[in-house]
Amino acid sequence: MTIEIPKEARREALASIERYFRENMEEPIGNLGAGALLGFFLEEIGPVVYNQAVSDVQERLQQRVAEVDIEIHQDEFRYWRKFDRDKKKK
Repeated sequence: MTIEIPKEARREALASIERYFRENMEEPIGNLGAGALLGFFLEEIGPVVYNQAVSDVQERLQQRVAEVDIEIHQDEFRYWRKFDRDKKKK
């Protein structure tokens, strides 16, 4: 599966990479170089981030599923309780 980002996010990422090189490296990087570097990161490192995010979501979903019985639990055999309660009031 190819990891892609929306066009606007890509533009912002390229601008950020270019700024990073301007401010922190001896040589600036052009738009073409920044695009190649971004492509490399998305292909090489993107899956690591993606897999971790999927793992985090799976863990949270499993926790929520484990709590479903508590959240939507209904007391059983309640019919006679209301009659017993009425008898105690009299």
